[in-house]
Amino acid sequence: MIQTIHKIYTAHQITTAVRAMAFLLMVVLFSACSLYDRDDIDPIIQETNSTVLITEPFERDFDAILKSGVLRVITRYNSNAYFLHRGIERGFEYELAAAFAREHNLALEVIILREDDNPADLLNSGAGDFIAANYTITQDRREYVGFTSPYDIVNQVIVLNNGGSYTGPKTMDDLNGMSISVRKGTSYYSALTALVENGEASFRIHTVPETWDTEALIMAVADGEFDATVADNNLYLAASSYIKDVEAGPVISHADTVAWAVRKNAVELQERMSQFLGRHFRISELDDQPRRSAFMNILRRRYFEDHDLISKYRNPVIDSEYTGLISPYDELVIPIADSAGIDWKLVVAVMAQESRFDPMATSWAGAVGLMQIIPRFSHVEDEALLYDPETSIREGIRFLKKHLSHYSYMDEQNQLAFALATYNSGMGHIADARRLAIDQNRNPNEWDDVSQALLMLMKPNHYKDARYGFARGIETVNYVRNITSRYQMYDSIVALTMADAGFSFRNSARSGTGNGSDIGSGITP
Repeated sequence: MIQTIHKIYTAHQITTAVRAMAFLLMVVLFSACSLYDRDDIDPIIQETNSTVLITEPFERDFDAILKSGVLRVITRYNSNAYFLHRGIERGFEYELAAAFAREHNLALEVIILREDDNPADLLNSGAGDFIAANYTITQDRREYVGFTSPYDIVNQVIVLNNGGSYTGPKTMDDLNGMSISVRKGTSYYSALTALVENGEASFRIHTVPETWDTEALIMAVADGEFDATVADNNLYLAASSYIKDVEAGPVISHADTVAWAVRKNAVELQERMSQFLGRHFRISELDDQPRRSAFMNILRRRYFEDHDLISKYRNPVIDSEYTGLISPYDELVIPIADSAGIDWKLVVAVMAQESRFDPMATSWAGAVGLMQIIPRFSHVEDEALLYDPETSIREGIRFLKKHLSHYSYMDEQNQLAFALATYNSGMGHIADARRLAIDQNRNPNEWDDVSQALLMLMKPNHYKDARYGFARGIETVNYVRNITSRYQMYDSIVALTMADAGFSFRNSARSGTGNGSDIGSGITP
């Protein structure tokens, strides 16, 4: 089962990251539109940070990725590529990337682009291993990155406000004199520029900051803030299911290919990814039409075609008596965590890992409820009560506080890691690992050293002498890594939401998380 890591490259404003709130995705996007003052931007050109600065790619190919056990995907936080829905990872690009990582037993680290990041720079600097963000293959981009085989073909369409009934431009000539708003670092800008330079159109190109994603621009067009924008037809199809008063106008670019981008020197990674994508997408030699596997068709329906499901992902209403920014239980967790002196976002991160916010979850080991409490270790006498969200959360926080206090003499990073490891595997296995670390002349108070010892406890020559025997070390190591990364992501997103969008929200000081969809390998018409 795939493990997922999250990373946000920011300590300041990131409107893109703010949109990560699955429940408030629509609110944040509307907020972004209203906060942007069009009059402050020159109507023809607004320079943005789209220049590629790093041209010499970092050395890290598929073998190095396998050795590290981690594959790093660079993507955008929006409602198509990657987002949270009730605290759980979703998105077309995420699920496709997760399938490739799962196939090679790799953890997937999600690196979210911030407003001033150039994805090619992040890639070539080694911050990520590939770009997956509905990334169109263009000649300009080929200068800096390599591309896999394509996994989609799209048309770029003009998106206009139809005012309830479409009366707008139908041909390229009808666009003359209009202002079309796009980000400069996109293939849309390149296509518009080519049309103007070739004399095929005389519209004005109005560029906006990189904080605007395609979805936000479509919303701004629907609200009448901009005359028009450009979107790939698949993105427009998804957005039009819940954004009203917009219509697709003329196509400005036909049959653009979308692919993953890799470093030019990552030849083996490029080949492996192309083989994987080739099993799910190809162009028929008979009619030049795309052919997709069952898995790819499922993803397309889920994120671009199924209007009911798309609306569900964007609906901020939670089918729970509780509410929250990052989970269905934030409002329940916050006061209990506050009273215990524990950051509520850590509790939610543990909950996401343990039960995926399912209060009726049970594990093979007999753990139950949101926080996966083992009844025989609980202070709650009636096991049935552990399925009650509040009871489970109180017990989970009690265990977390106990473990954090036990390791309070450590620095903050190690204290958290050891507390989470103990929550997952128990005090006995962690004590065995610390003793083994000492035997290996390593530091028993450093998680990096003890985590290696935990992996050793999976081998007979080590666990046969351990007091508590065999330990599922890899599970615990992944558990700690995933929760700490998820906790950091939650912390960053909540802080940025408060600062950037002005939301009022109270804030105080055992299984993998990957999608379990089966993958069909046969391509269907």
